[in-house]
Amino acid sequence: MPRYTVHVRGEWLAVPCLNGTNTIRWLGKEAVRRYMKNKPDNGGFASVEEVKFYIRRCKGLGLLDLDDTVEDALEDNEFVEVVIEGDIMSPDFIPSQPEGVHLYSKYREPEQYISLDGNSLTTEDLVSLGKGLYKIKLTPEAEVKVKKSREVIERIVKEQTVVYGITTGFGKFARTVIPNSKLRELQVNLVRSHSAGVGKPLSPERSRMLLALRINVLAKGYSGISLETLQQVIEAFNASCLPYIPEKGTVGASGDLAPLSHLALGLIGEGKMWSPKSGWADAKYVLEAHGLRPITLKPKEGLALINGTQMITSLGCEAVERAGAIARQADIIAALTLEVLKGTTRAFDTDIHAVRPHRGQAEVAFRFRSLLDSDHHPSEIAESHRFCDRVQDAYTMRCCPQVHGVVNDTIAFVKDIMTTEINSATDNPMVFAERAETISGGNFHGEYPAKALDYLAIGVHELAAISERRIERLCNPSLSELPAFLVTEGGLNSGFMIAHCTAAALVSENKALCHPSSVDSLSTSAATEDHVSMGGWAARKALRVIEHVEQVLAIELLAACQGIEFLRPLRTTTPLEKVYDLVRSVVRPWMKDRFMAPDIEAAHRLLVEQKASVWEVAKPYIEKYRREHIPESRPISPTAFSLGSLEVNTGVGHDHGHHNEL
Repeated sequence: MPRYTVHVRGEWLAVPCLNGTNTIRWLGKEAVRRYMKNKPDNGGFASVEEVKFYIRRCKGLGLLDLDDTVEDALEDNEFVEVVIEGDIMSPDFIPSQPEGVHLYSKYREPEQYISLDGNSLTTEDLVSLGKGLYKIKLTPEAEVKVKKSREVIERIVKEQTVVYGITTGFGKFARTVIPNSKLRELQVNLVRSHSAGVGKPLSPERSRMLLALRINVLAKGYSGISLETLQQVIEAFNASCLPYIPEKGTVGASGDLAPLSHLALGLIGEGKMWSPKSGWADAKYVLEAHGLRPITLKPKEGLALINGTQMITSLGCEAVERAGAIARQADIIAALTLEVLKGTTRAFDTDIHAVRPHRGQAEVAFRFRSLLDSDHHPSEIAESHRFCDRVQDAYTMRCCPQVHGVVNDTIAFVKDIMTTEINSATDNPMVFAERAETISGGNFHGEYPAKALDYLAIGVHELAAISERRIERLCNPSLSELPAFLVTEGGLNSGFMIAHCTAAALVSENKALCHPSSVDSLSTSAATEDHVSMGGWAARKALRVIEHVEQVLAIELLAACQGIEFLRPLRTTTPLEKVYDLVRSVVRPWMKDRFMAPDIEAAHRLLVEQKASVWEVAKPYIEKYRREHIPESRPISPTAFSLGSLEVNTGVGHDHGHHNEL
């Protein structure tokens, strides 16, 4: 017998349908009737017949024709919403879809799997899992480890041994022994009481990352969870059943207790849950709609699900991947700006960077050489000012390898810490099957990812700080030799005047966000947990900083492309022309003032979309240049550098004479 889950004024109602020829109108009336039946005042209605409504799907919010039959219009167990005419949506209402509904209405269940063993997950893999590109399965070796770990817990329970979190209370109640008859209740109470987060829910992508990362940690076999329960968690992930997880509430030790408790709460069938099929609904209905059962927690399993740094680290993985992407593209955008401002390439000479051989600095200088005027890619713009009287460029152009370079090295450092952390056991107590014992420790403490993400925010912010100064140079006619604010008929038109102000505002906001959260600590749990990492805020604000950096660089990209318009018919190098063409495919030149925000958003998308990004357009040219200049792309160590090395640099990577250097 088909059954539908219907949302009416904040309540979810299960409505069975005996006859598939019943209409959508009948379904709406039956849902309203059941809603009225549950209300002492009938919900404010005299009768069902007086209620006027329309019905829409929860997935995609598509309106349904009231005269269609349910069997023609709906799938079994589909989620729909009755919207009563005249109702006003509360500002606190949880919508049927999260932000970005247009993205999730296109969701397709993945067919490929990633095998998790707790040891080999990468940051790239985790982000892909968050995007719903893969399902999860355990390796056979992981299954064996999980089983052996659980055997230790079963033995502890059977022998009634006193062990923290298994047969005792938690935190300040660690000395309170719990009788065997209440061990299951102990775990459920733990999850319920610790589900105390506040704020907006994590997006589906971030919830998927959090759930996937917790599965990876459990797969290591040091948590004591049963294989049966872990498989239920995996089934929920594979069905994209994602609990409501408020973004605020973790202090980052003992782990991310509040967000992970909300994660576990949905898995046991309580609280809210989201799936592409249902939108937001009661967790038990969402699980049932996907043929899944709520998890029944066994001893230790509540604690196994909620103790660890996975909130900090999953968000941190997104941050480090986005940081890497924008750092690569910042070099391309800065190179385009340098062309427009008629800068020199001499500052990127191989010998300069060989004597200060930081890896990031050398790589950035190499990218500039691969994109700017050379025998490979001659530039008519560069040729036009070959014998100008300027001596050297401003720091915002000349020092890009030094400034962008340390950002690249920072990202590499943070990525190394994140990779270690996502493959680490962070429970307490730890279950060591080979020793047949549990040991209490502090692997749940989030100081490692917290410090790393504070460092990441500080590092990546500099890309926006230097970019904003380049935007100023592009907009300022006394510095650029271009029309003021990159527009004709200045005064009538304001051009990029306020776009630059937006960039300045974002950079200023980042300065506050870059204050490290991990320098703070507040004692919690009656001084039992007397030092914490505050890593949750470190992760969230790092993502905000990175988004601002992306937006500032999007503005610079638009400004640089607009500058090109005033240098025509001269052309820049082939790779930079390809970047210009990509931008012009989504944003037309600025001939006169128009609504600016959509242009900035379009350019931002070019920086964050993997398949059509600025990096993907320029990358083939950079890599071809690398293959043809392999020796110069390798930083020279201080001990290897000698006077003799100057002999090999007979033009490779050198400037063609732009600016008269004195």
